[in-house]
Amino acid sequence: MVHLDVEFYSRNTEDVARDLLGKKLVRMYEDGSGKLKRLSGIIYETEAYGSKNDPASHAFNGLTNRNSVMFGDVGKAYVYFIFGMHHCMNVTAHSSNNDAGAVLIRSLIPSEGINTMMFLCNIKNKLNLIKGPGRLTKALDINKSHNGLNLTKKRSILQIEDGIRPKNILVTPRIGISKAKEKYWRFMISID
Repeated sequence: MVHLDVEFYSRNTEDVARDLLGKKLVRMYEDGSGKLKRLSGIIYETEAYGSKNDPASHAFNGLTNRNSVMFGDVGKAYVYFIFGMHHCMNVTAHSSNNDAGAVLIRSLIPSEGINTMMFLCNIKNKLNLIKGPGRLTKALDINKSHNGLNLTKKRSILQIEDGIRPKNILVTPRIGISKAKEKYWRFMISID
């Protein structure tokens, strides 16, 4: 499978968020046996976060230690810890006329390594694997150590591969935010 390159992420953040739907997020996971195992899923839901134009974005108030990855090169993992219990994974994406931006990957449809993902999440029902960004990072064992990782490198332990182009996309306001609720920057594959 072809992995996505820097050019894919060097566009308007909202366009990248929409176009990530149907792509495959892959995590090369060391399972304790010394071998790397593929854990992956089809990206099912995303949210775009801009820069100074987006009060809901971590980049809105400028560069900080926490959000510095958003201001750097595109195609990098932006991973942060929230509510004292969950990690969230974003990928940096913005056009050359914007200084920052990232796409939150909210949910996946599991495709490879499902039993390992269920073990990592301590769940019995694989349908529960797709519910929310916190469970996604738990299922793929993604944490702060992955912050800044380059997803465009072929041998990266985290990357996004090309996939399918969904026929129908649902566009809604982002969820779980208190500002810029009017922006329709949440994208989901619509299954009819």
